[in-house]
Amino acid sequence: MYSKVYFKVCTLFLSIFFGLSVFGQTFTEKDLKLAVNNANDTSAIIDAQIALGKYYQNSHVKKADSIASLVLKSIPRLDALGQVKVLIFSAEINDILGNQDAYLRDIERAIPLTSKITNKNVLIRLNNLIGNYHLVKLDYYHSKEYFLKAEKLAVKSRQINLIAETYVYLALHFMYSNSKDSAEFYTEKALTYARRSSSKEIKAQCLNIQAKIFDYFGQIELSVAKNINALQIASETNNLYQLSKFNREIGIAQRTILNFDDAEFYFKQAIDYAKMIKDDRQRALALINLGLVYFDRKEYSKALNTTYQAILILENLNDINGLGESFNNLGIINREQKKFNEAASNFNQALVYFESTNNKEKIAGVYHNVGTVFQKQGRYKNALNYLEKSIEIREKFGSKNEIYKTYRVISEVYKALGNANKSLYYLQLYLDYMDGNTTIQSARKIAELSEAYRSDQRERLISSQSDSLYKQRQEKALTATKLENSQLRNNLMFYVIMALIIIAGLAVIIGFYRWNQVKIKQQQKEAEMSQTLLRAQMNPHFVFNAMSVIQSYIYDNDTENSSKFLVNFSRLMRLILENSSKEFIPLETEIEILEKYLAMQKLRFEDRFEYTITIDENINNDFTVIPPMITQPFIENAIEHGQLHTIEGGFINVIFKKELDMLSIHIEDNGIGRKGAKSNKKSKTHKSMAMEITKDRINNINKKYKTSGTLDIEDFNKSLETGTKVLILLPLREEKPNS
Repeated sequence: MYSKVYFKVCTLFLSIFFGLSVFGQTFTEKDLKLAVNNANDTSAIIDAQIALGKYYQNSHVKKADSIASLVLKSIPRLDALGQVKVLIFSAEINDILGNQDAYLRDIERAIPLTSKITNKNVLIRLNNLIGNYHLVKLDYYHSKEYFLKAEKLAVKSRQINLIAETYVYLALHFMYSNSKDSAEFYTEKALTYARRSSSKEIKAQCLNIQAKIFDYFGQIELSVAKNINALQIASETNNLYQLSKFNREIGIAQRTILNFDDAEFYFKQAIDYAKMIKDDRQRALALINLGLVYFDRKEYSKALNTTYQAILILENLNDINGLGESFNNLGIINREQKKFNEAASNFNQALVYFESTNNKEKIAGVYHNVGTVFQKQGRYKNALNYLEKSIEIREKFGSKNEIYKTYRVISEVYKALGNANKSLYYLQLYLDYMDGNTTIQSARKIAELSEAYRSDQRERLISSQSDSLYKQRQEKALTATKLENSQLRNNLMFYVIMALIIIAGLAVIIGFYRWNQVKIKQQQKEAEMSQTLLRAQMNPHFVFNAMSVIQSYIYDNDTENSSKFLVNFSRLMRLILENSSKEFIPLETEIEILEKYLAMQKLRFEDRFEYTITIDENINNDFTVIPPMITQPFIENAIEHGQLHTIEGGFINVIFKKELDMLSIHIEDNGIGRKGAKSNKKSKTHKSMAMEITKDRINNINKKYKTSGTLDIEDFNKSLETGTKVLILLPLREEKPNS
């Protein structure tokens, strides 16, 4: 039986295939990138990124891996459904890369979320992955339990692709449980649904799974036939991942029947396709098998060099099972050159890798190889010890057909020990197997199948070349006609283009002149508003009141309050003078101005009112910027005209909130209100510019930055017409300190 891919990485082909069955050839790379750019919320962005990643699984594996790393970072911001989608996609990519530890971790992270998932399609995929997780752990009972759950959901959903996927998982479960009839039953059911699907990739993959099962149970001729059918479909759809994988598996079959030339051809084809999609793991696996072909030809130097190339790639990918396979092959090569110490070291290294992943079937294979080393050294007791361990493991795990190779070696060991009875017993077991084994008898048929496929390839190539030559002749004739027509149009086009250039140039000059005039007017208006703002903020009335308060504290010999008031006043004046001329200032600076101003006013009115400044936690104080002192005029009005010092329990609340992409500022007070202020003598004589200045500033920002800021004022208590509520809506802007 030729080399098998252990079930710990069996989802490699499933993840690729069933991911592409959704997106496959339906969308182009450009379409998917556009979908990512146009997505307007986190969930939609993640879905679009995963779709693009699935596209790259068949065109550029490294890009798919980059997208998997990117979407994993978004998990804390996603709901349970979004998290599971990301983890399923990440598991698929880690499986492609051969990173089994990361693959299992992704599934372990998804398992606790199962109860929160209501989306049936996602739940089917998740149950299948959890079932495969238990299959990897050799827990056949729970793996079957989850696969049957997925089957029940898939049949209810009537999703053909998902039903086919689930039956494939069940087929693999029974295959590794050595239940041949059940494995073949479920793979046939998977093919039945795959044939009803519009996706050729699904049909190709199900044929490949069927080939794997036939191979596992020693039916190599049927296995190759199914894989060649799968390869033909993959050629039609140009699925590069499938072309690489199927070529490699057919190459393994060719090596099994000792057809080394054909094996080399298929392995090199697999390498070429893997390079096209930047799939280093598929390339490394093909190199491992190509090294064995060189070994079979006794080209040991080439065999070692090729295997070392694979090891370098697999070490970079952290593919533990692949590394175990590579070192096992190195041991075989060194054993045949009678370098027994090097071979033993290689086999020990392979055991370390396989034991770390609990890969029982591969461990059994290494024990067999170690036994052959001891046999060649004449250390027969040690040889029997390892050979019997190999049989013991294979009776529980993996394909039973591999045991017979070990029977043959044990027979030879007992013969060397002079134990004729046991030697004949194990030889008879081996011969019984060989009588029923059709591998060698099928060699001719397999060679015929391979030649038929390659002949079909050549015919398609010839047909393609003929079509290409015909198209070239047509294109030449069409080009000649176009040249004649274009010469007639060239002169006319020249004059038209020159006229358009002149018109466009004039339009640019006129447009630039008008834009420059508008810009100059805009700058003038900004300067005028800045001066108006400064004069409004540096209210002589406020300055006079402030100085009077300081003077009264001094007369009362109240040095503590006078000092506190004076410090706040000087700091406030400094902030106003420094920031009034700026277009935007940090929110943190604006809040400091408000706090200084309110603290002074509260001290001035002997704590007769309270104030709060609240900032939404979603706002970044360090980077958010707003127009300077946009709120202070309204707070001044609240204190001066709202007469808060005369109200019991007077308050001012300033609230900064993030609303979508806007910054909302709420200024609330419970003063006498606008109606009461109108009847106040002091208010009648004071012409407040707060409303007019702020509206002009917001309109100016709207025009300059194409935004939609607003200003609204209403009564705080509408029924009593008391208090005032101001709502300022500004675009939310963020600037880095070094911008």
